[in-house]
Amino acid sequence: MLEKVLIANRGEIALRILRACKELGIKTVAVHSTADRELMHLSLADEAVCIGPAPAGQSYLHIPAIIAAAEVTGANGIHPGYGFLAENADFAEQVERSGFTFIGPTADVIRLMGDKVSAKDAMKKAGVPTVPGSDGPLPEDEETALAIAREVGYPVIIKAAGGGGGRGMRVVHDEEDLIKSAKLTRTEAGAAFGNSMVYLEKFLTNPRHVEVQVLSDGQGNAIHLGDRDCSLQRRHQKVLEEAPAPGIDEKARQEVLERCVRACIEIGYRGAGTFEFLYENGRFYFIEMNTRVQVEHPVSEMVTGIDIVKEMLRIASGQKLSIRQEDVVIRGHALECRINAEDPRTFMPSPGTVKHFHAPGGNGVRVDSHLYSGYAVPPNYDSLIGKVIAYGKDRDEALARMRNALDELIVDGIKTNTDLHKDLVRDKEFCKGGVNIHYLEKKLGMDKH
Repeated sequence: MLEKVLIANRGEIALRILRACKELGIKTVAVHSTADRELMHLSLADEAVCIGPAPAGQSYLHIPAIIAAAEVTGANGIHPGYGFLAENADFAEQVERSGFTFIGPTADVIRLMGDKVSAKDAMKKAGVPTVPGSDGPLPEDEETALAIAREVGYPVIIKAAGGGGGRGMRVVHDEEDLIKSAKLTRTEAGAAFGNSMVYLEKFLTNPRHVEVQVLSDGQGNAIHLGDRDCSLQRRHQKVLEEAPAPGIDEKARQEVLERCVRACIEIGYRGAGTFEFLYENGRFYFIEMNTRVQVEHPVSEMVTGIDIVKEMLRIASGQKLSIRQEDVVIRGHALECRINAEDPRTFMPSPGTVKHFHAPGGNGVRVDSHLYSGYAVPPNYDSLIGKVIAYGKDRDEALARMRNALDELIVDGIKTNTDLHKDLVRDKEFCKGGVNIHYLEKKLGMDKH
């Protein structure tokens, strides 16, 4: 087992990783910026190191500072959490070259899955269903590009190969806009991602966003922990997630779960990962793989009873998977509401001091948060301040418990999106299950489709 792990992150995920380390008897090093001196996990870690000023580029994204902190504290593993450097192949490579264990996949696998074109190609080879499209970069030759789009059928979406998080995408509804849109996306992609390659896919009009959680030891063993529905999104950012995804064709579900496991083995995946799909008319279409732990991992933990972060730590220590697929049983239902420090109407960030914080409780309720009364939420980072997770024997019980939990939650002194979540868990269409990725934006009057 790893002896000492440096947690290269902040907020709720840093606290989550610290708890898993403590359960396994692993010592911890918490790194932080000057804006984050009040973070809860700093007082709980064995050691804390300031790695730079508030701007992320000079602290949490500053690779030399993180590696230097690992060197001076004698850490032998580095856990990146999510966001920041979690999917940065250069970081993973430098961690390993410096003699530390990167708690995640190899740099080569991060690169393979980070490029949307190579990722799709790898998935096709592994038998994972993909969205019809250009099967590689969209040719710059105009006639060839137009022919591909005709064959796929409009509407189509042009995506940057190096894009992500909803950036570098353009929907094209008819032929006369294709070439202009392709040129614009190439230019934007080159400026934003340093990679001007674009590809084309069929644009699915009313899909759901369903993803598969996997664990793989990089030694030929892999399992899935079922699926999650993350369709409630705003500007491609997830708001509320649940497991398992309701109303999915069972045969299609089992097939895609098995193929994701096979794909992990074929690409030599190591650690926790998530295959993301669009789901429409009973069919799954691969869109990308997240080569890290996800914000929404707790819902999968709740329905399987498996601690994903502890498994990541065991795998990084060189251990084989201790769980077989037949040991994984999906029981009940879980929902997660992302609580953000933001205005519930304008969605503008709302940093400031939390005068009073009260976490909800009760049967089946879990709160992952670094908040406490008197904590000052800094303006420098993502607005996520916590996650409320509710578990029940079925979806109705999970929803009832989530309604209670949200009613009990108190975050005084700053604005949060709690009222939006209270509305969503009482929304008739959402409560039926199976709303598509456009539902929330339509509900908020933001729909452009």
